[in-house]
Amino acid sequence: MSSQRQGNRPLYKEIIYEKNKNFFNITLVVLIMLLLLVLFIPSRTPQIEGNNSVASIEKAEIGGIEQYIMIRGRDISNPILLFLHGGPGYAQISYARKYQEELEDSFIVVNWDQRGAGMTFSFNIPKETMNREQFIEDGKELIDYLCKKYNKEKVYLAGHSWGSELGLYIVERYPEKVAAFISIGQVVNGIDNEVVSYDYVVEMAQKENNKKALKDLEKIGRPPYKNVVRDTVTQRKWLSKYGGVERKVNTLKDIILSSFFSPEYTGIDGIKFALGSKFTADTMWGHNNDLDFIRDLPEVKVPIYFCVGRYDYNTPSILVEKYYNHIIAPKKEIIWFEESAHFPHLEEPEKFAQLAIRIKENNEE
Repeated sequence: MSSQRQGNRPLYKEIIYEKNKNFFNITLVVLIMLLLLVLFIPSRTPQIEGNNSVASIEKAEIGGIEQYIMIRGRDISNPILLFLHGGPGYAQISYARKYQEELEDSFIVVNWDQRGAGMTFSFNIPKETMNREQFIEDGKELIDYLCKKYNKEKVYLAGHSWGSELGLYIVERYPEKVAAFISIGQVVNGIDNEVVSYDYVVEMAQKENNKKALKDLEKIGRPPYKNVVRDTVTQRKWLSKYGGVERKVNTLKDIILSSFFSPEYTGIDGIKFALGSKFTADTMWGHNNDLDFIRDLPEVKVPIYFCVGRYDYNTPSILVEKYYNHIIAPKKEIIWFEESAHFPHLEEPEKFAQLAIRIKENNEE
């Protein structure tokens, strides 16, 4: 009897081995299928209840290339609110829905992954088209496309960071197409912006006796930077540590998680975001060293509203306040977001939504 049990052991081990092998193979197949789903399942955005609602991700030919937009709103009879994201290259279709639900009740909210960024990135985009002039014309072409699609004459324009720079140029050139401009983290002066930001980080590092930060900052030197991309990344790393970029949100985490779990982005779109960020940085960062809106754009012909994070040293609030005091406009207002740094529309989304709705209501009176 004992010898019979021993004779069965090799057979028993073989059965266990085959079961484990089958389990491993099945698990591997399932993981591969899940990976393929994450990478290649078509992007979409959840529907909004209502017979007159819109919720879509579309591609439109803008500036000779296919560019992607997300359109969401409870009622297409509402006005259009077009967001111009920052960066350049910091596209926001992947996570924007998380922060704009209240806006969708009062606007057709449009997020645009700009040329070279996010879903719009392509290896076929000519590097020579990555310039301010092309982006201004892309923006104008998109506004025309949206106005025609929804039978509107104008849009409300919201520009964040680089998008605030782009937005002001669009407002300057095509004021008849813009009902009002909502500036978020306004770029005012290309060089002064970086100098004030750099000096702030140095001051904070000195207070903390942060030798590593001070060494890094000394190495890159005071702006203008010699190696724009590398040196800006170094400075922003320490600026982030000292709360001058984000305080209540983590947009990079939003983007990473959204690339895997948000229906708006596929895994491929997440990869395109990363590639587009590098492409845009290499072609456009440092492009605005000549920018000085106080000198070059002292007046606009549309109402302008400056949304300013109290702790913003990415586009320093002291410069935005200076520009606000200087600029001439049919109506102007500065709104302080006391709990925010560079992303007040995301760090205090309810306050931002209420502001945008108030601007719309005032404009309709």
